[in-house]
Amino acid sequence: MSKEKNYDPLQGFRRISEMWERQLNGMLYMITDNNEFVRLLSVGTDSHARYMERLRKNQELMAGVMNIPTKKDIANVAKLSLQTEEKIDILEEQVWNLQDSLESLSTGNVAMFQDMVTIIKQIKEESAFIQNEIQNLRQEISQLTDIKQELAALKKLVQPVQTKKRGNELVLTGTGSEDGRG
Repeated sequence: MSKEKNYDPLQGFRRISEMWERQLNGMLYMITDNNEFVRLLSVGTDSHARYMERLRKNQELMAGVMNIPTKKDIANVAKLSLQTEEKIDILEEQVWNLQDSLESLSTGNVAMFQDMVTIIKQIKEESAFIQNEIQNLRQEISQLTDIKQELAALKKLVQPVQTKKRGNELVLTGTGSEDGRG
């Protein structure tokens, strides 16, 4: 077998591009090593920067006249939308916290209202019992008053009879006695 080399066009292109790269790098190194070229490049970049600034300002003016948004406007809108999303997230979190606190507060209120209802029921029952007891006491007092009046009437009736008996006893004992002492 003979050793034949196949021609690879890619390999040839690679060699040529490496040679061009070395030559261009050497030439750029020599050019950038020159002070005059550096000054010229500095002046050129400065003038290019001024030109770009004028172009940007003119674009903004034309966009403003034509009512077309610029890159700056779009960047501001994007920034505002991010800030708005952040604020919405904060508000959502606050709303959730409020909902949680209201929920816990409402459950606490429900428990408190249930306690109040039971206490009010107990108070009503106790007040009904107390009113019943007061009614019974009034009846007993009225019965006692009636008894007192009856006793007073009886006392009045019995008192004249007792005074007569005492008066008779006094008279009888005062005038004499059966044994004759007198």
